[in-house]
Amino acid sequence: KQWYQRRVAITAGENLEDLKGHSIMEWVSMIGPRLEIKNRFKQFLRTFVDEKGASVYREKMRQMCEANKQSLVVNYNGLAAEQSVIAYFLPEAPKEMLSIFDEAAKEVVLSLFPNYDRIATQIHVRISGLPLLEEIRSLRQLHLNQLIRTCGVVTSHTGVLPQLNLVKFDCTKCGNTIGPLVQTQGKEVKPTSCPECQSYGPFEVNMEQTVYQNYQRITIQESPGKIAAGRLPRQKDAILLGDLVDICKPGDEVELTGIYTNSFDGSLNTMNGFPVFSTVIEANYIIVKEDKEAVDNLNDDDIKDILALSKEETVGERIFESIAPSIYGHEKIKRAIGLSLFRGVRKNPGKKHKVRGDIKILLCGDPGTAKSQFLKYVTKVAQRPVFTTGQGASAVGLTAYVQKHPVTKEWTLEAGALVLADNGVCLIDEFDKMNDADRTSIHEAMEQQTISISKAGIVASLQARCAIIAAANPIGGRYDPSLTFAENVDLTEPILSRFDVLCVVRDTVDPVIDERMARFVTGSHMRHHPANVMNPIDDEEEDKRNTVDQILLKKYIMYARTKIKPKLHYVDQDKVASLYAELRRESMATGSIPITVRHIESMIRLS
Repeated sequence: KQWYQRRVAITAGENLEDLKGHSIMEWVSMIGPRLEIKNRFKQFLRTFVDEKGASVYREKMRQMCEANKQSLVVNYNGLAAEQSVIAYFLPEAPKEMLSIFDEAAKEVVLSLFPNYDRIATQIHVRISGLPLLEEIRSLRQLHLNQLIRTCGVVTSHTGVLPQLNLVKFDCTKCGNTIGPLVQTQGKEVKPTSCPECQSYGPFEVNMEQTVYQNYQRITIQESPGKIAAGRLPRQKDAILLGDLVDICKPGDEVELTGIYTNSFDGSLNTMNGFPVFSTVIEANYIIVKEDKEAVDNLNDDDIKDILALSKEETVGERIFESIAPSIYGHEKIKRAIGLSLFRGVRKNPGKKHKVRGDIKILLCGDPGTAKSQFLKYVTKVAQRPVFTTGQGASAVGLTAYVQKHPVTKEWTLEAGALVLADNGVCLIDEFDKMNDADRTSIHEAMEQQTISISKAGIVASLQARCAIIAAANPIGGRYDPSLTFAENVDLTEPILSRFDVLCVVRDTVDPVIDERMARFVTGSHMRHHPANVMNPIDDEEEDKRNTVDQILLKKYIMYARTKIKPKLHYVDQDKVASLYAELRRESMATGSIPITVRHIESMIRLS
């Protein structure tokens, strides 16, 4: 009779849409619906194809097994299009559904790669592309035990700790091993009595046979741009398990999909009255915003567009024209910024000393010549940009500082702007307003590209391989052409010699150019007014300027920096030597900027 009832339940489970008066959580816990969901999900993984008819998840599983990973990313929108009932159940009962998905995915992976369970005992299904993005501020009781997607900045994280997963206990009286018992996130699991000798304990955890998993706790805070005026940013804890640990670091902007759960917290109850629960997000999938744009995520169409653009004869001119298209003129500055974004090639001859490949630029000139606008533009296009101002940046804020951890009371090392911009661009506005003591702290970072720290018993060397673009005003506000460059700028020789390109921006009076610029600015304002629809005349003006689309430009720069390492073939050494000798002679005669051996390296980097 029991077998017959179970059989009926399983066949009835084929009609998943009819809940028979149960809640979704109860329904998906039953054997029949559970089996039906598993079969449908397995069918989805095997049969889902893209526009070109290629199997999506078969290819993803192959890539996962090649990399010896255990996470399979499933797109929610694709699941909703093929299996709408399963997609409807998933956010409502995420724990049960994800455990079914994990079982199904493991079976499909083992059918394709039979021996893969030797490498990974579990396969985790990660859900990406959940349609609704919740703010941390808007999480309420309604979201408890639901699958949510939120975003924020990681402010702190713990180390990676082992957490009990499947626990085995030893009975101290008879030596019998009890278990395995599944340990949940909420409370500690303990056996009530020993099945062998019926004693009630004591029991000890069997350390050797217990199965552990990686555990890490991170704190995410609302992104600075998303907070309403006058409000303080809120934060939420998230738990990372398994292969999600160490996927992000403090300072990263992340998008997090996970289950919003509550846990009993004794300290909260003493403060706020009984019973109050603390909430935490159990992460299922994390994507770091920078990784979203990484080269690995470029699809075939993007790479085709990039390679097509690279084969054009005037590609260089087009790219330089596309840099800060809303700023009129300044072709040489645009060329310098373009070269800095693409950067030179790092060298390490004979593994003895490193020669940097990053290009440093100093913009110096009159007020109102769009120096700060250039810097703000670079933050939109560059990889890992960090923007700071001279007045608001101290020596430790730029390099690194040591502080006491609020919980453990240990001294910890925190990264400054130059370290955070490693492999990116650090932009410093109002460079001349910095204190001399603060400015000298970046000497080492600018040439050796490392930052050495020896404070509070911590001796470390941090990498700071970043380009620096700085903007400064001359002494007295305006540039005086009758004086030399060194007399115009309140900067010392050691720091000036570390810049590869020095750009002087002068605001000269020229009626023809002034009229053109005024037309350009007013046209730009009219074109980009929120209430204005583009006129066809303006469109023609846009087409005349042979610029590259900004999204494509960003991808092009990223692809070139990662994949291309240009070489100087048949370099005319005599020409470089004679030019260097001529520049040295000229600088001695005029007494302006001293030309050093660094400038030979600068020429090679730029070329």
